[in-house]
Amino acid sequence: MKQKLTITFLMICTGFAAFAQRFSSPIKPSLLGFHYALVDYNSPTEIKNTSLSDVLKKGDIFKPSKQATAFTISYWKGLTRFLDFSGKFNGIFYDYTIHNDNNPVGVRYDNEFGSELEGALNIHPGSDAHFFAPFFTAGIGGGYYTNKFGGYVPLGIGFQFNIRSSVYFLLQTQYRTSISKDVFPNNLYHSLGVAVNISSEKPAKPVEIPVVEVKDRDGDGVVDSLDACPDQAGTAALQGCPDKDSDGIADKDDKCPDVAGLAKYQGCPIPDTDKDGINDEEDKCPDVPGVARYQGCPIPDTDKDGVNDEEDKCPNEAGPASNFGCPVIDVVVVEKVNKAAKNIFFATGSAKLLAKSYGSLKEVAQILKDNPSYKINVDGYTDITGSADKNQVLSENRANSVKVYLTSNGVDESRITATGHGINDPIADNKTAAGRAKNRRVEMKLRNY
Repeated sequence: MKQKLTITFLMICTGFAAFAQRFSSPIKPSLLGFHYALVDYNSPTEIKNTSLSDVLKKGDIFKPSKQATAFTISYWKGLTRFLDFSGKFNGIFYDYTIHNDNNPVGVRYDNEFGSELEGALNIHPGSDAHFFAPFFTAGIGGGYYTNKFGGYVPLGIGFQFNIRSSVYFLLQTQYRTSISKDVFPNNLYHSLGVAVNISSEKPAKPVEIPVVEVKDRDGDGVVDSLDACPDQAGTAALQGCPDKDSDGIADKDDKCPDVAGLAKYQGCPIPDTDKDGINDEEDKCPDVPGVARYQGCPIPDTDKDGVNDEEDKCPNEAGPASNFGCPVIDVVVVEKVNKAAKNIFFATGSAKLLAKSYGSLKEVAQILKDNPSYKINVDGYTDITGSADKNQVLSENRANSVKVYLTSNGVDESRITATGHGINDPIADNKTAAGRAKNRRVEMKLRNY
């Protein structure tokens, strides 16, 4: 009986192959397949606790005499370039023994028939547009065996040989894990079959593309008919014209072809008319050299005295550069202050002002009150008698005594700078009494900055 079924199966496969249509696609079309299979119920369970690796080592999977015969009808359909669906109906003539804890001897089934339905996904690393492709199978199946229903999980590997997407020869091996151990044991399933394309889609006819001869004299990849510069290699973006400075403007349209620029300046950089290093687009005074902090304009001179505001200590009043841009104080007033400075007297070796100094200092205080913009420097000096350190302290104290007197007569302290210089900057010879007397002095200098 098995021999007759085998011969019938091979005749059906040959007939389908003869009438197979030619079809080419990277995704598997709808296929109808017929397979001859062997199901091995004995090898995986011949010895208790035998694993799949033990079965492979023992080699019983290669003994057809120990395996049941099965015939399979299958349907295949590609889901993507690398994933197919397959559905199968299996008819199995089986012999096996079921062992369990209640029946260690087992129940023997001889010359029984089982029918199965199985659904699976098949993953293959290459698309269906190849002659040979291995694939991996995983799915779920179940069937009716003599008088019981049972289920299984098939996991396996297969190989397909694709004849122009019309005929497929399929070789598969699965290890089927039983989820109904009281119905049938774990088993091995090996099949060989052929599947034919049953899709209604016809093969695409090849499109004949006329060969057109094109010319590209400069070899830049832009044909002469579209090349604005057919004798100079360029880029497609510029219609085949070159751009030496890579500013996106073809050299033929670029007035500065060697320097990158902007289209609105015909390929030249933004100009700097006054050459001050600030381009005209950012320069608020493009025709006059200036500085960046004034946005390209010169440093301003508010009072127009020729001294710019950054150097002018009186930016709102005109004055010469020699006086830091401030107005020159009247020479008569300056002389009054200088004369008053010569009439400042202190007790010997002390910073205490003598009464005969008050008149001169009051006159200086009045000048300052009459001219609120004036400021004054008070500088104290000594001779070289005594130590330098003591003389330094004495000169500072004497300058501060003058400052205190002026503030007590209505002059704001912020307008007075008092400094001691000790024995430094003598104006006469310290070797004579007369020289030392001149060196013991207080100087006052008016300023309006």
